[in-house]
Amino acid sequence: MVKTSDEKKQKELARLQKQLNKPNRKGYLAYFIFIISVIYMADEIASQIGVQMQTVIASQIFAPVFGGDVAVARMATISTLTSIGSVLAFIYKPLSDKYGRRPFLIINTLGMGLGLLFISVATNIPVYCIGAFVIAFFIPHDMQAVYIQECAPAKHRAKIYSAVKAIATLAIFLIPVLRNAFITETDLAGWRYVYAIPSIIAVVSAVLAIFCIRESDVFVKNRIRQLTDPDFDAKPKDDGSQGGLVNAVKFCFKNKQLLFIMVAGGFLMFGMLITQYYETIMNYGFAQQHLANGVELEQALILAVGSVSKALMLFSLGSAVFQFITGFIADKFGRKAAVIVMSSIMLVTYLLFYFGSRSAWNEYLVGFFCGAAVGSYWATGDMIQLMCSESVPTGIRVSVVTVAPIITGVIYAISMLTVMILSNILGDAAIGMICFATVVPGMILGIIILLLKAKETKGVKLDEIDTQKE
Repeated sequence: MVKTSDEKKQKELARLQKQLNKPNRKGYLAYFIFIISVIYMADEIASQIGVQMQTVIASQIFAPVFGGDVAVARMATISTLTSIGSVLAFIYKPLSDKYGRRPFLIINTLGMGLGLLFISVATNIPVYCIGAFVIAFFIPHDMQAVYIQECAPAKHRAKIYSAVKAIATLAIFLIPVLRNAFITETDLAGWRYVYAIPSIIAVVSAVLAIFCIRESDVFVKNRIRQLTDPDFDAKPKDDGSQGGLVNAVKFCFKNKQLLFIMVAGGFLMFGMLITQYYETIMNYGFAQQHLANGVELEQALILAVGSVSKALMLFSLGSAVFQFITGFIADKFGRKAAVIVMSSIMLVTYLLFYFGSRSAWNEYLVGFFCGAAVGSYWATGDMIQLMCSESVPTGIRVSVVTVAPIITGVIYAISMLTVMILSNILGDAAIGMICFATVVPGMILGIIILLLKAKETKGVKLDEIDTQKE
C-alpha cells in the first residue's frame, strides 16, 4: 500500500519528535566533540595529503609520461578534470537540509576513505584520477563544521569551531610521519602506505559516527517547525525556509549580505593557490642548494624530498596554532577583524617559508611558517563560511553553504587559470612567485569588499534567524 503525503509527514514528525525528546547520554557532549574531531582529522588528512605528496605522486605517476620538469604542472592540469566531482557535490550536499546532517556525515567520511584507497593502489593516471575525483566529491561537504556551528553557543561558536579545527589540523602531522617511515631519498615506492593508512582512519571514523552521533537538534527543531506549519508548502521557495540548490541560488542573489560575503570570499579564495602548491614550492626551494652544487634538476628534486619531509613535521603545528587563535579573535573583535588579521599573517608567513626554503633555513622552521601560511588561509575561509552560516536560516543553511563555492569558485577560476597557464609556460620552478603575484591583489580586493559591503555577524543566534523567517 502506497503511503500518502500526509502519512509520510506524520511518520517523519513522530520520528523527529521522539529523537528530540530523547535525552542525551551522560557525557554525550564530550564524546560528541571527540568523534567530530576524529572525523575532522580524517577530512583534514584527505584535504592535505594530495598537496603534501604532490611532487612524489608527480614523479611516480606523471613524470614517466610527461617528463620530470613539468610533471606537477601537467598533473595540476589533468587534475582539473577531477574538479567535476566538486561540481556534482553541489547537487548532493543540499539534500542534508531535508534528510538531516547525520547520514551525510557518515557517507562523506566513508567516501573520503574510498578515494584515498583508490589512489593508494593507482599505477597509472586514470586510476589516480578516479581516486582524486571521489575525494573531490566528498571533501567539500564539511558536515562536521555544520554540526559544530549548529550545536555551539552563539557567543562561543567561533572559539569552539576553531579549537576543534585546530585539533583536527594537528592530525596532518601523520602525513610527514608516514612519509618519513615509508619514503626515502633513494626509494619512493612506499608512498602507497601514506594513502592506505589514512583511508583506514576515515572508515573507522565513519563507523564511530554510526554508533555515537545523533542528529543535530537545531536541524530537528527546524524540520519539526516545517512539518507542523500549515502554510509551509505555500511559502515562496526562495524565502529561506526550504533547502535545495535552486532555492539557495535564488536566496543568495536576493540577499545582498550573502552576495557580498560570497563575492569577497571569491577574491579571498585566491589564497587557496598557496594551499595547492606549497609542497612543490618547498621542494623547488630546498632543491636550490643542490642545484648550486652542480646537481641535475631531477636529482636535486629527489634529494630535496628529505628536507621537505622534515619541514612537514612542523607544518600541522604551524597550521593549528593560527587556526586556533582565529576563533578567539572572531568572538572578541568580530569576523571581519579575524579575516583581516589572518589574511595578513598568511601573506607574511608565505614569504618567510618561500625565501626560507630557497635560502636553506632550518627545515622545521620553514615547515612551521608554511603551516602558518596555509592555516591562516583556511582560517580566513572558515570565517567567510561562518559569516554565510550566520546570515541564513536553518532550513536552507547547508544549501547556501553549498552554493557559496559556486559563486566564489567562478571568481577563483581567474587565479587558477592564471597559475595553470603561466606554470605550463614557465615550468614548475616558477610556481612560487606566480602564486604570490596572483594572490596578493585578489585578497586585498576581497578584504575591501568585505569591509565596505558586508555586515558583521558576530553574536548572531541561529534560532532567531529561523524565527524571523517564519
